[in-house]
Amino acid sequence: MAIKRKRVLIMGAAGRDFHTFNTTFRNDSSCEVVAFTATQIPGIEKKIYPAALSGNLYPNGIPIHPESELDDLIRNEKVDVVVFAYSDVSHEYIMHKASSVIAAGADFWLLGTAASMIPSSKKIISICAVRTGCGKSQTSRKVAQILKNWDKNIVAVRHAMPYGNLEKQKVQRYATLDDLTKHDCTIEEMEEYEPYIDIGIPIYAGVDYEAILREAEKEADIIIWDGGNNDFSFFLPDLEIVVMDPHRPGDELSYFPGEVNLLRADVLIINKVDTADYGNVLKIRNNISHNNPTATIIEAASPIYVEQPQQISGQRVLVVEDGPTLTHGGMKYGAGTLAAQRYGAKEIVDPRPWLVGTLIETFEKYPDIGHLLPAMGYGKDQMNDLQATINSADCDLVIIGTPIDLTRIIKINKPSVRVTYELQEIGYPTLESTLKDFLNKA
Repeated sequence: MAIKRKRVLIMGAAGRDFHTFNTTFRNDSSCEVVAFTATQIPGIEKKIYPAALSGNLYPNGIPIHPESELDDLIRNEKVDVVVFAYSDVSHEYIMHKASSVIAAGADFWLLGTAASMIPSSKKIISICAVRTGCGKSQTSRKVAQILKNWDKNIVAVRHAMPYGNLEKQKVQRYATLDDLTKHDCTIEEMEEYEPYIDIGIPIYAGVDYEAILREAEKEADIIIWDGGNNDFSFFLPDLEIVVMDPHRPGDELSYFPGEVNLLRADVLIINKVDTADYGNVLKIRNNISHNNPTATIIEAASPIYVEQPQQISGQRVLVVEDGPTLTHGGMKYGAGTLAAQRYGAKEIVDPRPWLVGTLIETFEKYPDIGHLLPAMGYGKDQMNDLQATINSADCDLVIIGTPIDLTRIIKINKPSVRVTYELQEIGYPTLESTLKDFLNKA
């Protein structure tokens, strides 16, 4: 008598969900993944996870549905288990999802790190965070630059952002700006890849992270895992560095899987101490002492640098900030806002009267964004909507607070200044001393 396969649905957002399938379910004949659901990322739903990536058990691929259809899918597909596989959500949010799943008749699973962390023959340094917008990317770049200065052969691997043709995105390598065009990158992807290209370090990303790791191992002695969306590493790390944000004290204990990262970390960086209330820094330190007292603690700042800051004084400015930081990251400001305040802008102009297309939907979903414009660009339509909104806005100057120069990819019809920021450790230990200790022990 044939054993009935457990019917599984994976809840995701085009990243951890696909990795969970690839590492845990793709070759497991005791389970049948009947569907993915997708949220957070516009346009990923109503696709198919392709047969070429799904393995022999799934010759037709696997459908991807909007998460709004979850309850109906559980009932109609007779789902036994729902696996939650996305990140940067509150503990309360997860339990609401669990309650809905259980009420519909299925089990609710969270998978651990052991099931999905792929071991490597090379040293892995992971840089993750407890929330989106902590400063993880600038930390990753600094680690990469330090190791490069020491003549180490390194590459970076970025957390998944496969929003296009999944089969074509199986393994992607970026080493030149032309590669960004070749792979038809979104703004979010360019924000993560371009800074590595600028410092001469190749970066990989894609869908199948075991295949990606094996390619990265061919050209590197040390691989940097550049995490995203406060997820934990897809690779088994030899050193785990986690960034924390004193502007949101307590989130490190109330968001998933940020708390997982806090508990696992070898090194904890308390970033943005230059702009945070020091009482909040002390709250973070107290939470570390109670939850991961053996971790090394580094305090750091994120000083901003503005091209021609005198242009800001007395102007009515439209501030464009990093999209994910404002949306599911929940931050109320970013580098652009700090620049506007520091250099005497007359007014931060509310973009909402000039919103176009998909940006209207973004503000409806995230109404707390306020007077800032998130640089949403998950596809060409959103990039066009962002350009139209900026160009329609009644302002004197645009402040660009995104990790890339937006003027390279969209046409802005008014004056603009760009704000950049890098990690700067305060006191001792530093990233350099910590990495030296790690390499000496290794």
